[in-house]
Amino acid sequence: MHKGLLSLVAGWREVLVQMITFPLFYLLLVLFMGRGQLRDDLLLPGLLGMVPLTFIHEQVNRAFWSYLGDMQSGVLEQTYLTPLPSWTLVLGRQVAAIVSALPSALSVLLVGVITIEARGGDMPWDVQTLVPLASIVIGTCGLALILCGLTLVFKRIEIITQLSVAVWFIAGGTFVPLDNMPDWTAFISRLVVPISPSIEAMRDILVGGHSLTGLQSGWGLWWVLLQPVLIVAVGVFLFARLERVAKRRGTLGRY
Repeated sequence: MHKGLLSLVAGWREVLVQMITFPLFYLLLVLFMGRGQLRDDLLLPGLLGMVPLTFIHEQVNRAFWSYLGDMQSGVLEQTYLTPLPSWTLVLGRQVAAIVSALPSALSVLLVGVITIEARGGDMPWDVQTLVPLASIVIGTCGLALILCGLTLVFKRIEIITQLSVAVWFIAGGTFVPLDNMPDWTAFISRLVVPISPSIEAMRDILVGGHSLTGLQSGWGLWWVLLQPVLIVAVGVFLFARLERVAKRRGTLGRY
């Protein structure tokens, strides 16, 4: 955690650039969807998709590249000089990754709120949205575990993290609601994409005016709570299995 936070401080210029570019990307997307106009009916739904998209992009990539950096620099073995299970140390990286992802996500939220208010709208707030937000944080931790495990066995998989961004953006329900997508696409997104059920829940609460227990979109509150737990469980299982493969091959620190 300390190492990750030091990296955040050292890369403050990069963080500053991201705090500018991600909000601009959000506004450009709304303009594109509105055919050159900042349509009020697209600002809030788009914001509820862009904030989780920014968070998962930053959190997962920072955790992955931190782990990959230890492999490439030859210091990964040092993390095994502790009685703790190695997957707990990977989850420990998530704390720094989560903190590092917050500036970019919050900058998108701030610009979105300012834009909505400046155009005479009213940004709704509801404490119930904390539940889907927590679901996103937990689910992305599980996804990062899966990617770190794959890195131990399959080298040069950086392309997977880049392709996954396209999957989250296009098929994750970030800007186009899953109800407007083909049934099979919506099914897979709700099943495996950590942000999809929570985005639907937040839109139901803040745009549709529904309660957390009366969600109309997706698979309901039970899946918003269960999906991140299952993703973390799968992440712990896969990481442990892939780690054993790397140890058996003697390639734990080889890249």
